Order: sequence, then C-alpha cells, then structure tokens
Amino acid sequence: MAFVIAVAQRKGGAGKSTIAANLAAAFAESGDRVALLDMDPQRSLARWDELRGRSPKARPLHFEAPSGWRVPSILDRLRQEADVVLLDTAPHDDSDARTAIRAADLVLVPLQPSAVDLWSMDATLDLAKKEGRPVSLVLNRAPASGRLLDQVKAAIQERGLPLTAAALGNRAAFAQAFMAGLGAVEAAPKGVAAQETRALAEALRRLEGR
Repeated sequence: MAFVIAVAQRKGGAGKSTIAANLAAAFAESGDRVALLDMDPQRSLARWDELRGRSPKARPLHFEAPSGWRVPSILDRLRQEADVVLLDTAPHDDSDARTAIRAADLVLVPLQPSAVDLWSMDATLDLAKKEGRPVSLVLNRAPASGRLLDQVKAAIQERGLPLTAAALGNRAAFAQAFMAGLGAVEAAPKGVAAQETRALAEALRRLEGR
C-alpha cells in the first residue's frame, strides 16, 4: 500500500509545488514507485512534468492532474500501484483541500520562517484535525540561522506542533531544478539542496514507520 502525503498550506507561495516535486524526485531516486498528483488550478507541476519529459536526468514517476472529485478513485488505484503518492494541493480551496487531506496518511505543511506563514497555517491544521489526519510541519526557504527563524521555531514548539528536523534552505538550486523539470537530486545530486531534500524524504519515511 502506498504512503500518501498531502502537501497542504492555506497560504499561497509557501512552496508546496516545489516541495512536492523535489520529494517525488528524491523518493524516485531511492527506488520507490512514485505518483505525483497536481490538484492546484495553477498547474505548475503539469508544466514541470512537461519539461521533465525532455530531460535525460529525470527518473520515472507517474504524474496526473485530476479534478478534485476524481482524486478518491485515482488514489484507490494508486495505493496498489505506487509506493509513495504526493498530492500538491490548492491554496484557498477548502473542498479540494479537504479531499486531499482526508485521503492522506500524512499532511505535510510547509511554511517559510515568517509570521504570515505561521498564522496562515492554522486553517490547514484545523482541517487536518477535523479529518483526523496526522500532520508535520516543514520549514521552507529557511536561512541557516537568524532571530526570526528562532522565533518561528519557538512558536511552533510552544504550540506543541510536530516539525521535521530536516528543513529546505533558501537556495537558488531548487528554483533552477524546477525550471528544468527536475528535482534538486537530479539536477545537482551532490549539492546542498539535494542533501536537504534527501534528509526530508528520509524524515518522512520515519514518520511512515518504514
């Protein structure tokens, strides 16, 4: 049975698509059968997948961009065919977000180290709680250090929210890889961005209990 991860955050611009794409590439690198579903109306991942088909560096993965109402039936099939399924969800769309979160084994909530991201994640956390789904937060575009980063981490700890030890830094390598239809592990396998992505994928594996 596949491990289904919904990458969800009510606020736009948190980096959901980039994280979903990079995790898909990282899981594929480790030999998993990976499926990636784009539920965001912007269809950023659909464009990424088109570019991916032109690159010899891209590892195989299954991609679909379904309407929200089709997701449950698609997941019924993919749970049998894949090892990992990643759902890139839409911001500001409660119905599709609820569908994705309800189907997920884990809700991964990205946030940048900012007050706005910290405040805006509550709607996603509330939705996951109502659906009875486990969550984990992941810091995205995080600096190596800084007062604001420390404040955000302290606020998360004070609320008792789960935060992955692995974070993704504010690195141009992520954007450059995405522009080529690749994950960081494919575009620059020995780079720091690739190392961070592998660490995040491994952290999520541990949450699955593998």
